[in-house]
Amino acid sequence: MSDTAGGPVLRIEQLKKSFLAPDGERTAVIDVPAFALAPAEQVALRGQSGSGKTTLLNLIAGILDADAGRIFVDGRDMAALPEGARDAWRARTIGYVFQTFNLLQGYTALENVMLGMMFGRGADAAHATALLERVGLSSRLHHRPRQLSVGQQQRVAVARALANHPRLVLADEPTGNLDPRHAAEALELIRTVCREQQAALLLVSHDPGVLARFERVEDLAVVNLAADVAPMPPLAAVGQA
Repeated sequence: MSDTAGGPVLRIEQLKKSFLAPDGERTAVIDVPAFALAPAEQVALRGQSGSGKTTLLNLIAGILDADAGRIFVDGRDMAALPEGARDAWRARTIGYVFQTFNLLQGYTALENVMLGMMFGRGADAAHATALLERVGLSSRLHHRPRQLSVGQQQRVAVARALANHPRLVLADEPTGNLDPRHAAEALELIRTVCREQQAALLLVSHDPGVLARFERVEDLAVVNLAADVAPMPPLAAVGQA
């Protein structure tokens, strides 16, 4: 059951993260005073390389620990949860689409999706099969990643991210490894399946063609006070797809 009771599925308050540089100095990477995402809302964050996009997503997912601040996912303060409870809550409420897919090479497409389900609500072969069929891989259920095209591997990654009926899907440059045609298809697939499952989507990208397809686009250099880069030009200036 959701804990949001009509509130935002993601809420960030005074979030800070820094890393220790080789010279011993601490470099601020994330400083987000406030950010929120409503249930089923789809938002794109744009930012240049090195602006902290992946770091922010990893903080939201609980993969990284913040230096300060709070992140509420579906009403739960991630930092306040013990490690085991946080892992379980992440598995149940967050789906993550990585740029590099992170599929396990020794397992089939179906097994990759089912393995992702084991950390959430439990493996369900019928549901995993239905998801892979939904993303157009009904004839590739028992193929391993090396037997799939890059675009097909991305579809497996999308199915895996949505297998536990997450409330929030994070997507890190999900079209970065695809050619323009397959990138457009993958983006539409991610957005459509998120809508079907009523999952909120937070996608980060620097691609103006991807960003132009979203109604709400936030500039990470504005959201993130620690970003040591200038805001990117408006979409109208860089072109739209």
